[in-house]
Amino acid sequence: MIPRILIVSDNSDTGSSGLAARLGRRGAIVATVPLAAIAFDTGSPGGLSIPGFGGALPDAVLVRSIAAGSFEAITRRLGVLHALSRLSVPVWNSAQAVERCVDKSMTTFLLKNAGLPTPPTFAVEGLAAAKEIAAQELPKGPLVLKPLFGAQGRGIRLIRTLSDLPAADEVNSVYYLQHYVSRAGPPFRDFRVFVCAGETVAMMSRSSDDWITNVNRGGVPEPVSGPGKAELASLAVAASAAVGADFAGVDIVRADDGSLFVLEVNSMPAWSGLQSVVAVNIAEAIADALLKFLADRTEATAVPRPFRFTAPANS
Repeated sequence: MIPRILIVSDNSDTGSSGLAARLGRRGAIVATVPLAAIAFDTGSPGGLSIPGFGGALPDAVLVRSIAAGSFEAITRRLGVLHALSRLSVPVWNSAQAVERCVDKSMTTFLLKNAGLPTPPTFAVEGLAAAKEIAAQELPKGPLVLKPLFGAQGRGIRLIRTLSDLPAADEVNSVYYLQHYVSRAGPPFRDFRVFVCAGETVAMMSRSSDDWITNVNRGGVPEPVSGPGKAELASLAVAASAAVGADFAGVDIVRADDGSLFVLEVNSMPAWSGLQSVVAVNIAEAIADALLKFLADRTEATAVPRPFRFTAPANS
């Protein structure tokens, strides 16, 4: 059977094109479609209309990006992913995993409940509640304020005093506050570890004179070597599993005392910076893992159950 793969992407970035190219070379039929273009349609088989599939469903879906939009638009788009899973179409990553990772408060909740090291974190509504938390926690050290929904280091602030807290309308009245992990610098360093199908694919450190080390903000990607790689890999795999992600970019920081903390898990990670310092082709690794998953799934369903004879009971 030739697998039909849907890549959900809102732009033709190198990650999406690399995935499509690798899947195509492995014999798959690939279509790249924005999630906004997929319609709920009760007249179509399965109740969805997907451009490029002629009324049929894909054999699997890879989610690369979901464009910004209104609350209603995002709800509908995630609903499409939920529907595909309901129709037994494997979705990497599932709507549930995307929702868990986009919402930083849920990510840290799941990490903590999985017993993984993550900095003390609070998410509250209203400036008064934020000031109460800050007054309680600032004597222990600075806090990092992050947008609840945000990526690539945008909107992050260091909170040293109560006056550093922004007005409620600047953060939609939601304050996500996390203890700053003290570490040597400048230059400051942290780690991005890429996980796919329960295995570590690649990792890098990011170095910057700024404590925010994202590559898009000037952080310099560097290869990781040495005995610490095994600990980073193990922690990243566990963090990815905690949020239910099939593939993820896991951000980890090492504190002054050498201990590691998971900061975030990204369910729609970019990897251009990481790709520049590692030998493995990340797009190929994802494509190969998905095709192996589909092959194993087909084989498992094709194997007949063994016949077992049970002698009748003596009467």
